[in-house]
Amino acid sequence: MYTDLQLYIDGAWHNGGGRKGEDVLNPATGKALAALPHASAADLDAALAAAQKGLAVWRNTSAYDRAKIMRKAADLIRERADTMSRILVQEQGKVYPEARAEVVTSADIIEWFAEEGRRAYGRIVPGRQKGVRQLVVQEPVGVVAAFTPWNFPALTPARKIGAALAAGCSIIIKASEETPGTCVEMVRCFADAGLPAGVLNLVFGVPANVSEHLMASDIVKKISFTGSIPVGKHLAGLAAKGMKRATMELGGHSPVVVFGDADPEKTADTIAAFKYRNAGQVCISPTRFYVQEPVYKKFLARFTEYANNVKIGDGLEKGNTMGPLANPRRLDAMEALVNDSKACGATIVTGGKRHGNRGFFFEPTVVTEIPDDSKLMTQEPFGPIAPIVTFKDFDEVVERANSLPYGLAAYAFTGNSATANAIGDALQSGMVGVNSVAISTPETPFGGVKESGYGHEGGIEGLEAYTNRKFISQA
Repeated sequence: MYTDLQLYIDGAWHNGGGRKGEDVLNPATGKALAALPHASAADLDAALAAAQKGLAVWRNTSAYDRAKIMRKAADLIRERADTMSRILVQEQGKVYPEARAEVVTSADIIEWFAEEGRRAYGRIVPGRQKGVRQLVVQEPVGVVAAFTPWNFPALTPARKIGAALAAGCSIIIKASEETPGTCVEMVRCFADAGLPAGVLNLVFGVPANVSEHLMASDIVKKISFTGSIPVGKHLAGLAAKGMKRATMELGGHSPVVVFGDADPEKTADTIAAFKYRNAGQVCISPTRFYVQEPVYKKFLARFTEYANNVKIGDGLEKGNTMGPLANPRRLDAMEALVNDSKACGATIVTGGKRHGNRGFFFEPTVVTEIPDDSKLMTQEPFGPIAPIVTFKDFDEVVERANSLPYGLAAYAFTGNSATANAIGDALQSGMVGVNSVAISTPETPFGGVKESGYGHEGGIEGLEAYTNRKFISQA
């Protein structure tokens, strides 16, 4: 069973009711799951008014009481994890174990922010004159407009909703129209937990129309966006016109550096599993593999073996380890990258084509002997294609890894502590995993540099992104 898709505005659910809309497709079959209603201009205005009203209530609710409601919502998400996970698989495609891990982690994120919101401390700055008290306090930034993508339909809304509510903000969230059901169920958990009307509102529609309508309003004081670089730049420009605070988590093209002193087979097992997670549709997915010459052959052989053993199929069927791509656009993009790679003289070691005769499946693919200026090595693939090339020395690989205008995530593997320290410092990225892929947890900052965006989600930095700091000097 899927779910009933509705808008949520001012504490009430709204179905089609004559609204325009679109079908939501199951990427494993290409068939429609349900009809999604789009918010009209009147709906968006109602959401803005509701959020303004909700802000007045929520910012004056103690952090202690806000945390109780948020923890209850997190508990409900855990209780309903199986149902939410199955909805997620149907609309997004990832395999059930990955979907369930995402849903459970989303509850952890909300719970962590609930507790951190109780610790959003200010500070006292000693005055220069006797009798003067100088206070620095944190206040909610105001009404938030948040926009989330289709690849993690539970995790990305949880980050934005959790941080905004913990800070005392109200929020209007526009989740992806391709994967709406997961966010509908998450919002339902907050509603059932007793969140006051207007504090959390959920809308859908033509993305450009919704974003421009919401961002044109003086009611909105902050935006948070996760998505592509071109769209992020456009929204950042709109935010700048109104001097609105903004958090931008944009795309990347994550380098992986495997040094000759690393265990090539153990490293290949670790990073290949991470590469083919969610069919490579992860913003921090490893996407450019630089392997030092002495271990290249062993690494490539083991990585290719892993790719060949990936079991492709419907994410709800037990035993499958990789589901479909989320939409037909990704299939077209994968084919274009493979064709360009061949034109550049690259070798397709395994994969390289669609899988099956229904749904949006693409084979796990390994590409070698590909030049650094090819599309695959310069454009984020966002799919199950892994280009693997060699390098000779430290300085060379650092220059190549840092050569692109992206800087979201990077990874390195080495058995030498001095090399580990050096590569961690040298890679130009917001997040670096050295002998580890664990770079995204509720308590740590998540964000990029260069064209991969600015600001952070997660950690104390993620909470502070939703607050204003006020200085009070009292004589």
